[in-house]
Amino acid sequence: MKICTIIGARPQFIKAAAVSRAMAEHNRLKPNSSYITEVIVHTGQHYDEGMSAIFFRELEIPEPVHNLGIGSGPHGQQTGEMLSAIEKVLMVEQPDCVLVYGDTNSTLAGALAAAKLHISIAHVEAGLRSFNRRMPEEINRVVTDHLSTYLFCPSQISVNNLVMEGVTNSPSFISDTARLTPNVLIVGDVMADALQFAASKVTTNSDILTRLDIYPQSYLLATVHRAENTDNSERLNNILSAFEAINEVIIFPVHPRTRKFLQGKGYRPPENVRLIDPVGYFDIIALEKSARLLLTDSGGMQKEAYWLRVPCITLRDETEWVETVEAGWNILTGADQKKISNAVQNFTPPMEHQSLYGDGDAAEKIINALFERNLLNHE
Repeated sequence: MKICTIIGARPQFIKAAAVSRAMAEHNRLKPNSSYITEVIVHTGQHYDEGMSAIFFRELEIPEPVHNLGIGSGPHGQQTGEMLSAIEKVLMVEQPDCVLVYGDTNSTLAGALAAAKLHISIAHVEAGLRSFNRRMPEEINRVVTDHLSTYLFCPSQISVNNLVMEGVTNSPSFISDTARLTPNVLIVGDVMADALQFAASKVTTNSDILTRLDIYPQSYLLATVHRAENTDNSERLNNILSAFEAINEVIIFPVHPRTRKFLQGKGYRPPENVRLIDPVGYFDIIALEKSARLLLTDSGGMQKEAYWLRVPCITLRDETEWVETVEAGWNILTGADQKKISNAVQNFTPPMEHQSLYGDGDAAEKIINALFERNLLNHE
């Protein structure tokens, strides 16, 4: 029984690590007849030390069997090169299932390659929608969902989105007990699994606060990497102006994509904004956990902030993770300088903090569901 896991970007490494650990646990407990062979295919979408290699080490992800080395480039070129390379890998490996995560170009290329070869596709983080078709990620997730055989959703809202698009025809509540429509399952979020893993290790594996000479609650943490912000000079300038106007220290790990734009505009950070290189998973969790507040356009950080009970300001006009906004712990400001500044000064989350996106056992549910549906064994 063979799964080809397609990954290429930092958030996918975090998600895939949780599922790889669940596969290893399955293999430990099950007889040899149910053994899973995982073939990891790294597209190379994120390829440098700070965005790739360190995550494989820290999260104990098995080394990729295939490293395609595609690298960055325009969306069409990058996706096309990935599609061609993944297709060749799948023709050699002949997996029972291709497993894809999230909404990157690696996700779309993996799903397209598998669909054209008539290989079953399992999509983790299915059903998410921003309803903004100008986002490349929105196109990727919509197409991937419509190609996928099995859709693993983090919440009921994501299932409802699939119902509205006709991907599944069951609008009734689907419980998280694996008894559902033939192809859609609410499993929660595998990033919750990953955060539980990190929480047990971060204390002994990160000294980032000491290295940066900062203290808990004495700083804000910011990340900006979405194309809608980095590729739009007006939006990026507004965000940077808001950061400058904030009378607090802002720790700003700079994504390579963002650094290129900052260098291109000759950006010199004000005294309160500290640019640092991308950091590993344990370091970023340590920074998130101790921040007074997060400013981000990252989907993953919105959820991590919620689970860590840290207020989050999302620098976008919409979010796929609407539950965090409805719960009162996440606020959308877009790139509006006044809204950002006002939120930093006045945003206070409610005392109530409900459970969202499962209990940290999403990866186990995914593996169990694949076997229950005879997706992996052909006995």
